Amino acid sequence: MKEVKFSLVFRDMWQSAGKYQPRVDQLLKVAPAIIRMGCFDRVETNGGGFEQVNLLFGENPNTAVREWTKPFHEVGIQTHMLDRALNALRMSPCPKDLRQLFYKVKKAQGTDITRIFCGLNDVRNIIPSIIYAKDAGMIAQASLCITHSPIHTIEYYVDLAKTLIDAGADEICLKDMAGIGRPETLGKIVAGIKAYKSDIIIQYHSHAGPGFCMASILEVCKNGCDYVDTAVSPLSWGTGHPDVIAVQEMLKDAGFKVKEINMEAYMEVRTQIQEMLDDFLGYYCPDLNRVNNSLLIKPGLPGGMMGSLMTDLEENLTSLNKWKAKHGQKPLTTDEILIKLFDEVAYVWPKVGYPCLVTPFSQYVKNLALMNVIQMEKGKERWSMIADTIWDMILGKAGKLPGPVAPELIKMAKDEGRQFLDTNPQDNYPDDLDEYRKKMAEKGWPLGEDDEELFEYAMHPTQYEAYKSGKAKADFEADLAKRKAAKNAPAADALPTSITVNVGGTNYKVDIAYDGKLPASTTSDATAAPSAPAGEGTPLLAPLEGKFFRVKDSGETPKQVGDAVKEGDVVGYIEAMKTYNAIKADRDGVITAILVNAGDIVEEDDEIMKIG
Repeated sequence: MKEVKFSLVFRDMWQSAGKYQPRVDQLLKVAPAIIRMGCFDRVETNGGGFEQVNLLFGENPNTAVREWTKPFHEVGIQTHMLDRALNALRMSPCPKDLRQLFYKVKKAQGTDITRIFCGLNDVRNIIPSIIYAKDAGMIAQASLCITHSPIHTIEYYVDLAKTLIDAGADEICLKDMAGIGRPETLGKIVAGIKAYKSDIIIQYHSHAGPGFCMASILEVCKNGCDYVDTAVSPLSWGTGHPDVIAVQEMLKDAGFKVKEINMEAYMEVRTQIQEMLDDFLGYYCPDLNRVNNSLLIKPGLPGGMMGSLMTDLEENLTSLNKWKAKHGQKPLTTDEILIKLFDEVAYVWPKVGYPCLVTPFSQYVKNLALMNVIQMEKGKERWSMIADTIWDMILGKAGKLPGPVAPELIKMAKDEGRQFLDTNPQDNYPDDLDEYRKKMAEKGWPLGEDDEELFEYAMHPTQYEAYKSGKAKADFEADLAKRKAAKNAPAADALPTSITVNVGGTNYKVDIAYDGKLPASTTSDATAAPSAPAGEGTPLLAPLEGKFFRVKDSGETPKQVGDAVKEGDVVGYIEAMKTYNAIKADRDGVITAILVNAGDIVEEDDEIMKIG
């Protein structure tokens, strides 16, 4: 009788439902009940969004990871984390020295297993991470990012697994991040891997949304899978993961050896999750993410992205409908734009070479599709707005695309002077830890235990600076207050217009607006625009809604009032849907005014600068 073991993907449960993660006090409160359930051999504790969102609501993720992994270690439950290979924990690629530090820090903080994946399945990105993880003493679990296309065949995946095993991977994960892997195919992939190396540990990760997951779990287990990722109500199913109760009963009936579930503890975990939702997390979990939807089969968007997708979609739809109202057009409903988005993703995906739709490439494809939808709704051309990070994917800067790029995009790239690359992706991102050490010394910031603060700053520089200044927490508290007020829906004149947030003994006054537009920020920000009266000149308008930044990383020098610019020069960025979209000067001239501060929310067609 073969034994199948269970993992609780606690981090991904929240990632798949909404935008934020629980606070560390909430995590420590629920850990004992998870342990008492008695059915989990592994728990996913951190990685990816966990690291960034803690910074965004003002909580140090390094402290959270150390405290969160500890109770599981004490009882022999392994902890595992998400790992984006070349990108480590962020949306953009990392230098080699930062990637090597990543594993040393996470091992020291108590993470046992790193689940390494690349959305391109490019072994040039995955194999170095296997080496770095093993050097740091971690278990290297190499992932096959599962999708369904003419290119992604059974043979493709079995050969990929063989390469990763030969490169030293300790385990293999079938990362079915969108839940669109077909059950029969998945079973044959597992069988092929086990035929190559019978004792390799295989873990299956799936999302419930499209509806295949239970059949897929049964098939992979019948063919030798060792671990299955599961969830707990009320965050099971929907765009999340199958519930451990159903999986356990199904496998037990099929003759597998599985651990029993302490139902009293299960109900306690369930109750605590609901309390977390009621406290604040529920304000960031759209209702559509709580239901299954087979429409997800066609676009193949991952469950872990659906939480942020629905939040982003609400904001973009509001902005689009304001534009439509201004131009006398009928507004779109959420369902209407969702179907348009899904159809456009299915159209765009083959055009950009079939990258597996997992972070960051799922966001890139989704963002490109959504931009196309929005632009076409306004009577503009498809492909009229492509962010530089998306171009990097198309051009091969982050790795080799599985399929060919469409001729029209190749022509666009050549017309814009962009070059396709086939070099090792890591070569495009030089080491920079010494630069961050110098910056931290200048600011008087400690490097942290095991260099963990250096790691966090170098990994997420913009978020870390906002965290250190208190701006991140202030922005989060303001956004939460706005959501609570909107949900309670009192009379308009009863809504709060500002709140005061205390961060580290300093009070920050945060203004709140309910029309999607905030006044200039009053918090400190290292890249805030200098105070300057509006000068003479022609306004430069925001091309889309999002947060305005003058630079996207510390290596850039922000444009200043008085700087001369040429048409096409990048003068700032709007961060929308985790992508920095370049704002370019539309004429030659001199910047005479910068009208918004870094971090301010702007809407499409807002004036952000003047060029004289």
